[in-house]
Amino acid sequence: MNKLLIDAFEKLNIPADDMKISRFKAYCDFLLEKNRVTNLTAIDEPTQVYIRHFIDSVSLLSLYDFKNKSMIDIGSGAGFPGLALKIAEPSLKITLLDSNGRKVEFLREVCGLLGLADVTCVQARAEELAREPGFREGYDIAAARAVAELSALCELALPFVSPGGVFFAMKAFDSLDEINRAQNAIEKLGGRLLGKKDYTLFATDRQNSAVIIEKATATPGIYPRKFAKIKKTPL
Repeated sequence: MNKLLIDAFEKLNIPADDMKISRFKAYCDFLLEKNRVTNLTAIDEPTQVYIRHFIDSVSLLSLYDFKNKSMIDIGSGAGFPGLALKIAEPSLKITLLDSNGRKVEFLREVCGLLGLADVTCVQARAEELAREPGFREGYDIAAARAVAELSALCELALPFVSPGGVFFAMKAFDSLDEINRAQNAIEKLGGRLLGKKDYTLFATDRQNSAVIIEKATATPGIYPRKFAKIKKTPL
């Protein structure tokens, strides 16, 4: 596993050291141990955890400079992409957000196990937390992976991003129709589409995409709406 991760980091131009490698191993071991009793991930084979969770997550580091930035990971689940990014870029100050209490408790446990600083694990709904002082427009970066349709995801994520920051939506390769459907939402929420960056997932022939949206102006105060409204009437 160590060589797989080192080779991936080299291809992505990410510095690798013994601390990062050992933390990823401990993370994988703890994830698979806890997954036996708590449904954290459908992927339960170590090599696939490394490729489809760890390496896929840190692939964002090849697309943007995360150094010394603040970031919120929306719908973090078992920590993807946020916790993997934090391990690979230790200067990142990160909030891991999920509405599932068991998953948030896992995140707190694994962060303690790995000895990570500048990580906050929050159990809350994104559409509610985004209205709280200190969270609204409080981050350089927001990211989400496989959470919702892009138009809904933008309404949940962009209110967290400060003007000049960016939102990364990790999507499947064939996401152009979804991006087109989200154009109105992006504009209404103060965003500006920078583009879709495609990449081949290391050690596979699978192609994934990261949709990159810049926060151009402040999000109007009426957003985000309640989630039922977001789902029923997309922007």
